[in-house]
This record gives sequence, C-alpha cells and structure tokens, in this order.
Amino acid sequence: MLVEALTALAAAGGGAVVQAAGTDAWNGLRHRVGEIFGRGDAARAQAELERLDHTARALAPGASADLAAQRLRQEGVWAGRFETLLEGLDDAGRQRVAEELRELLAFVAASAGDMAVGTGQAVARDGGSAVTGIKTAGGGRPGPARAVHTGDAEATGADSSAVSGIVNE
Repeated sequence: MLVEALTALAAAGGGAVVQAAGTDAWNGLRHRVGEIFGRGDAARAQAELERLDHTARALAPGASADLAAQRLRQEGVWAGRFETLLEGLDDAGRQRVAEELRELLAFVAASAGDMAVGTGQAVARDGGSAVTGIKTAGGGRPGPARAVHTGDAEATGADSSAVSGIVNE
C-alpha cells in the first residue's frame, strides 16, 4: 500500500492528464506519460499513448452528454494507473517515478494553468484570511486554474474571509 503522499501524487497525476486534454500541454504530457509508463519498453509506451488518445477522445467537446462525469471518470482511471505503477516498483523505482510525476505536474501547471488537489482546511479568525486551493495576484499565470477536492473553509470574526477553491485578486 502506498503512503498518503504517493497516493495524492497519483491522484494529481490523474488530474494533470485530464487538465491537459485539449490544451497546448497535451502533446508534452502525452510524451512524458508514455516515457513514465514505458520505462524503456517501446511497446509498453505505445500502449499508454493509445490509452491517452482514448482519454483525449473521451474528453473532447461533444464526446459525452455529461462531460463533467467523464472528466471525473478519466481522472480516476489515470490516478489508478499511476497508483498501480507506483505500487509495482521497488523503493528506488518508486522514488524515480514520483520525481517524474512531480516534474509532469510542474510542466502541466506551467502549460495549462494552476491546479490544486486534495488541499487542507482554511480557517480564518479575527480579521484574517485563508485559502485552501489556489490564490493568484496580479492576474495570475496563463491558463485555466483548477481546484479539486479542496478542504473546508471557515471564517469567524469581523472582516475574516476563508475560501475553498480559487481566488483571483
């Protein structure tokens, strides 16, 4: 069984696949995911590329009557694939793939916008502010921002604010 940090990383990887679908980041993500899963085996890498192409078709505009449900489904599929990959590796391989996943997430965030997955609780009191998710100032970075499974937000006291999700200032 994976530790929580690696499970969260696998979930973020699934989110990155879905986030990149249909964007300029797709080709770069597709190539990197093929390498991560292929581990030097061209046939295995090709099989993953075909799975990614299936995902891209499933997430194309008009491909599904319920695109939001399809996005969640594909996110879960890829999170599960990343988790299974990590579970099947020895410690050294797991650490190497975890680092490759972190690089993949950074690539997608830089190319397709900000993403927050599985954040904690935001608590603000006595005039303070707190955000669990994404907070950008001055227009933020290019690309869409996406927050999934953000924690609870609680604000108490005058002039306090707490947000679970995305704040653009």
